[in-house]
Amino acid sequence: MIDYQPLYQELIERHAAHWAALLPNQIYQKLNPAAHGNFTLWNDAVKQLPTPKNHSKQLDNNTFSIGKTNELSTNEHQQLELGLKGLFPWRKGPYDLFGLQLDTEWRSDWKWERIKDHISPLAQRVVLDVGCGNGYHCWRMHGAGARMVVGIDPVQLHVLQFQAIRRLYGEAPVYVLPLALEDIPEKTSLFDTVFSMGVLYHRRSPIDHLIDLRNRLRSGGELVLETLVIEGELGEVLVPEGRYARMRNVWFLPSCATLMSWMQRCGFKNMQVIDINQTSIAEQRSTPWMTFNSLQDFLDPNDPNLTIEGHPAPRRATIIATID
Repeated sequence: MIDYQPLYQELIERHAAHWAALLPNQIYQKLNPAAHGNFTLWNDAVKQLPTPKNHSKQLDNNTFSIGKTNELSTNEHQQLELGLKGLFPWRKGPYDLFGLQLDTEWRSDWKWERIKDHISPLAQRVVLDVGCGNGYHCWRMHGAGARMVVGIDPVQLHVLQFQAIRRLYGEAPVYVLPLALEDIPEKTSLFDTVFSMGVLYHRRSPIDHLIDLRNRLRSGGELVLETLVIEGELGEVLVPEGRYARMRNVWFLPSCATLMSWMQRCGFKNMQVIDINQTSIAEQRSTPWMTFNSLQDFLDPNDPNLTIEGHPAPRRATIIATID
């Protein structure tokens, strides 16, 4: 059972008592057996995991591991593997858990390495990670010194995967809540840094998403925005007809210049492109912990620079910006 009281207290101290009052019921409504038919199975898988004490941890900008092989018994190692397999598939990671290498679909550590030296230092900041999945980057933010990290993701499985990792790690000012951005009351301007990575292109209204992100930032706060983009000039946007890389819910892929013009109109300042990277099949791929189709299956077999539908292959840009 996660103790949310430190989170509620932080919200109250940051003049967000209105959200602190709503949050317990929001969590209850969205994280219970009635919300998904597999909840009980997933929750039982979390409960099956061992609860080690006084184990080693490495969580900094270069290394992320929980425990060493010899810190669990043979029986506990069996519990660990069975519990984690009960939360299949795993998409964000990887995780080194008491010697078990949980090789996820995404090498999320590569993304973190690309951006960590360009964003404002997270030391003592309260951070929001929107669409955080199982919370991998939340842990990296905690390792970078954040005072508190709040991840939000509406997918119940992702939240329970986070709870599994937290059970192994132990108490920490890191939370993943079963919420969407819209569930945070409007103009709850309490976060020093807001991350939105891999979310914007899933939104029917990217402008509304940018405004929602701005409204969660404190004065002087920083946005870290990563999304799919295309090569092109100001005003150019790809709006896929049908699917993009076999994804149904991809709406807008702007050029970087277009994206920054959107951000400026939404009140952001000091925009900087800190990374542009075409996703490789080494960074996103099928693994024993995510055996479904992955990026290689979504690209043109004769031209890896195109998706299976003939669109430009996934190209991701990360932009940082501030507000007054």
